Amino acid sequence: MSDRFRLTLAQLNPTVGDIPGNAAKARAAWDHARRDGADMVALPEMFLAGYQTQDLIWRPAFQADLRDALDALARDCADGPMLGVGVPLVEDGQLYNCFAVLGGGQITAIIRKHHLPNTDVFDEKRLFASGDISGPYRAGPIRIGTPICEDAWLSDVAEAQAESGAELLLVPNGSPYARGRHDTRMTHMVARGVETGLPLVYLNLVGGQDDQVFDGASFVLNPGGQLALQLPAHEEAIETIDFTCHANGWRAEMGPRAPLPDAWEQDYRAMVTGLRDYLGKSGFSKVVLGLSGGIDSALVAVIAADALGPENVRCVMLPSEYTAPHSLEDARDLATRLGAQLDQISIEGPRAAMAAELAPLFTGLEPDVTEENLQSRIRGTLLMAISNKTGAMLLTTGNKSEVAVGYATIYGDMNGGYNPIKDLYKTRVFETCRWRNTHHRDWMKAPGGEVIPPRIIDKPPSAELRADQRDDDSLPPYPELDAILERLVERDMPIAEIVADGFDRATVERVEHLVAISEWKRFQSAPGTRLTNRAFWLDRRYPMVNRWRDRR
Repeated sequence: MSDRFRLTLAQLNPTVGDIPGNAAKARAAWDHARRDGADMVALPEMFLAGYQTQDLIWRPAFQADLRDALDALARDCADGPMLGVGVPLVEDGQLYNCFAVLGGGQITAIIRKHHLPNTDVFDEKRLFASGDISGPYRAGPIRIGTPICEDAWLSDVAEAQAESGAELLLVPNGSPYARGRHDTRMTHMVARGVETGLPLVYLNLVGGQDDQVFDGASFVLNPGGQLALQLPAHEEAIETIDFTCHANGWRAEMGPRAPLPDAWEQDYRAMVTGLRDYLGKSGFSKVVLGLSGGIDSALVAVIAADALGPENVRCVMLPSEYTAPHSLEDARDLATRLGAQLDQISIEGPRAAMAAELAPLFTGLEPDVTEENLQSRIRGTLLMAISNKTGAMLLTTGNKSEVAVGYATIYGDMNGGYNPIKDLYKTRVFETCRWRNTHHRDWMKAPGGEVIPPRIIDKPPSAELRADQRDDDSLPPYPELDAILERLVERDMPIAEIVADGFDRATVERVEHLVAISEWKRFQSAPGTRLTNRAFWLDRRYPMVNRWRDRR
């Protein structure tokens, strides 16, 4: 028996529902592995279907197409390395999240996921049946145990596979990005290696799907936690690694170890990737957005330019009588630095016409937020018209602080198909702009250097819907607001504990009230890149009608 096993890892970006396209990527990875002389090529969890499928997975025709594609892969990849791929399969009337191993023209093993996550963005107990713990399967000279994603976050599956003869753990994953997630994964995988004494391969998806971004960053560990291979984060990669058999068992030989970016860069790249893939996988290649001269729209414009190229970004300035001259100047300056198109449309004509039509109905009523929101809704209507006419997707630009407390106009500045900064608090918006001005990477399609004018970053935020308006007229200063929101939203802290941290009780209660009454707005808001474990939508689910408030 050979004392060497060669494994090709394919960290690739599938598209949900594109079964032929995903199968073609699997075949290309298999060709790569065959050229490398590999014994086996592995692809991540649910690769053939794409991830996450949600209720699409229940469609019988979709299930049948997946089985046909898997059988075709087995036939097409008969003469060469074995192929392991994540795929949902129906067996005896039950739907399982599986890892199928193909070799010699047939399916040689099917591993069924045992532990089904039902937290954060996952709802697998609703979708799949739990499989029994699978034993190891043979791939050339080695016996491999495959705990699928969540199966490796707990100890029982890996231990059972090791006890039944596994000599290597191969863990296919569909693990989405969240800030700090890589360290958590590494901690769990090191534990599995220490407990079993086996080398471990962690293979993750990469790319964006709806609000989630899969960050790749796959790795190989030898027992004891020694890093033998590290694939890059947020990039497709195919890498072949050798394992050799020693007196104390199989060990991975040293391979490339890509450096992992810090949290600021990973957040930024996740927003770029999320936008790029949401557009590309939906059939869009261009975007339009309202450029106000403020910091949020500036950051979204730069993210879009980095994702698509400045030539595919159309910015529109929509001034009113309350728009400051410096806002016009800053918008032009940003568009010039980016190399993006900038158009200007005054909203004064439509605003006057609407005000005249509404005047008879508003007789005797004082001007209030209604007139402010009317301006925002005129802008939203004009931007949607441009989107419809040109086929460019409209981007919306509200940050997480605004989304949390409802400081946005429904059917106005909330209009749009995607929001890359939806999970980014305002204070992080400022710091992200500063980071982008001092960092440029090869994957960014916009120019390097100081692309965001410093005055945009430094001036006080304002919606400019009335004279001399500032955001802190309506809200606590953003450092204070974000500190409260971080406790309320990210950590679910009771009000009493937040007050004990030094915050004014009336302010905390007001912020909590604003978060609660804004749920209906968030329900109608555009999807946006998930960066944290408490992003609005699947991570944090609250009723729209809710009269309870924390007053302990």
